[in-house]
This record gives sequence, C-alpha cells and structure tokens, in this order.
Amino acid sequence: MLQVTDLHAFYGKSHILQGVNLEVGEGEIVSLLGRNGVGRSTTCKAIMGEVAPHGSIQFRGQEIAGRKSFEIAKAGIGYVPENRDIFPGLTTRQNLMLGLKPGQKDGDGRWCMEDMFEMFPNLRNRADVDASVMSGGEKQMLTICRALMGNPDFIMIDEPTEGLAPKIVEHVGDLLLQIAERGVSILLVEQKLTIALRVTNRVYVMGHGHIVYEGTPQALRENDEIRKEWLEV
Repeated sequence: MLQVTDLHAFYGKSHILQGVNLEVGEGEIVSLLGRNGVGRSTTCKAIMGEVAPHGSIQFRGQEIAGRKSFEIAKAGIGYVPENRDIFPGLTTRQNLMLGLKPGQKDGDGRWCMEDMFEMFPNLRNRADVDASVMSGGEKQMLTICRALMGNPDFIMIDEPTEGLAPKIVEHVGDLLLQIAERGVSILLVEQKLTIALRVTNRVYVMGHGHIVYEGTPQALRENDEIRKEWLEV
C-alpha cells in the first residue's frame, strides 16, 4: 500500500527526517512510536505533501513524492492531523460533508454519514449543532470521520488519543480496528503504548529522525532495551 524509502525532510536548515524507511500493507494498522520531536508528525506531513520530501514515497506502486497535497488526497490518502481542525460556525453534519471529494456524494464510497453516526452516536446527537461547542473527544471523532468520508484507502492519524479520557481512548482504539476491518490501511502516530500495542499489526520506533526499531507489538513488549532508550521518559 505505502512504501517510504530514504525519506529526508527539512525545516529551514534543520534536518528533521534523516533517511526514514517504512511500509504499510493492505488492511494493516502500523504504529509509528517515539518521543516528541523525533519526526513522527513530520513523516506524515512529508507523505501528505505538506512538507517537501526528499526520497521515495510510493503509494500503490506510484511515486507521490513531490505531488501536491490535494493530488495525494485524490489518490486515496486521508490525513488526520494532531490539532483536530474543525470548521467552527458549521454544524457537525456540514463538517462531515466537507470530507467528500469533488463530485462525490454521500454513500458513493466505503463510508457514508450514517456509518459515522452508528459508530459515534454523539455525532448523531450533535449533527445540527455548531461543531465548535463539542468536547475534545467529540472533535477528535469528527476529524477522523470527516477524513473517512473522502473514502481513503490509507489514512494517517496523528495522536488521536492526546488529552482524551480513558473511556474515549478505548473507543478510539475500537474505531481504528473497525476502520481496518473495512480494508483501510492505517499509519498511527501515538504516544500511548497501551492503545498502540493493542490495535496494531506492526510497530516502528523513531529516534533522531530515523527508524531505530521495527517489529511486532509482542516483540516490543519484550524488548526492555528499546523501550527504555527510545520510548520511556
């Protein structure tokens, strides 16, 4: 589905990504773990074309490095950034409709608005309410669902559980599993090891702008050295 090879990225003169290599298969949930500031979010932004990438990014065998963000989205990649951007002044329903691609109608793809309301009844209850008054957890659900409305084959989700109550964190984890069950591949950037190791097929650990570990969740649980050096505070 996605193959990233020798990916570099810069902010000015700062060399943030220093040869990142990773891949995500069909229907896989892959976690990208690491401490703050190591380049996880920048990796997503480079894949999405929001940061200039240097290296190879192949999606379904096609090179997308250097293409514009809207072209990458049209190719089938969704992106949920960590800042939970919603459109204030618009209702929950209107926010969801903005996730549709040009020419796409609700129900054309893998997901429809009714699916979102079934997964998150709170969104149905607030369908015609200004989205800006929702709680942080509800806004997170909305941003994920809005990305799904565009019918992506692959979605990157950056820190979806940040600042959420434990019960909502569990709900987000269940949602990620539901998304994968429908054939959507996921690259998850996450700080909470508990949720990441529960839902993912494979994990990458990033440190200092490159990948320092790749393995299964179980293998990472058993690797005290990697966790202590690259993950624990």
